Amino acid sequence: MAAEGRPQRILVTGGDGQLGWELARTFADAGTVWAPDRRALDLSDPDGVRRYCRDVAPTLILNAAAYTAVDRAETDMETAMLVNGDATAALADEANRHGALLVHYSTDYVFDGLADRPYGEGDPTAPQGAYGRSKLAGEQAVAGVARRYLIFRTSWLYGNRRQNFFLTMLRLARERDELRVVADQIGSPTWVHQVAEVTRRAITGGESAIDSGIYHVSANGSTSWHGFATAILAAVPDPARRANSVVPIATSDYPTPARRPAYSVLSNAKIEAALNIRVPDWQTQLVACASERAALPE
Repeated sequence: MAAEGRPQRILVTGGDGQLGWELARTFADAGTVWAPDRRALDLSDPDGVRRYCRDVAPTLILNAAAYTAVDRAETDMETAMLVNGDATAALADEANRHGALLVHYSTDYVFDGLADRPYGEGDPTAPQGAYGRSKLAGEQAVAGVARRYLIFRTSWLYGNRRQNFFLTMLRLARERDELRVVADQIGSPTWVHQVAEVTRRAITGGESAIDSGIYHVSANGSTSWHGFATAILAAVPDPARRANSVVPIATSDYPTPARRPAYSVLSNAKIEAALNIRVPDWQTQLVACASERAALPE
């Protein structure tokens, strides 16, 4: 993967997060990888981000770090913008300084959630909350500053590390007799491993195999949170499970400070055409994630 005569120096931000960890693992044989956790690289300190980049002098930056506390962002917009906007702008500056390719990960929350068909990259953005606005600011910073970049929007990320819906459902199923899960929000649950694999496919020798721009990278197909929860329990056998049923509820039954998109399905048509691939559907990805979980040590 490394270009001849130029060993790759790969910086993965958010190295202790579920996506960052997966990216570091996926790119481990592609060069020297730095995957600092939040203590080592705090994106709420853009000047610190610049210093870290100048120490590493990366040839490839995979920006998987983000402020993702959707509800807290409603009362902490300043920090959300600092991490998702200002720090991302600093990374774009540093990518230019070091001649690096910048890959930035964004979200379905940049849309209004009111569509009735999968969103394309060219559809108008209209974030409905502080988190989405901060992520859109990051996209704009990358597109406006970086000379070589890829912006990958994804959705409903999960895996076998850190905190996510997949692991939360498995934990709650051991603690409760019944799960109550929202059934009127529709999206595409996406395994972090699949995002990392598409990222690697898009990069050859530290260079992008596709044009700079925005691409959607999520599982194909769609379901509700209730449908996903039901599928999770079916895919992961657990003799210690207490919950025997998953009860559908409405968004109004589970109020949150931040508005969630009612529909956040993303179209993969652009990335699939660019890379000549077919992204697996969410059911296939879930089965693969469950198989990975079964192989993990107790």
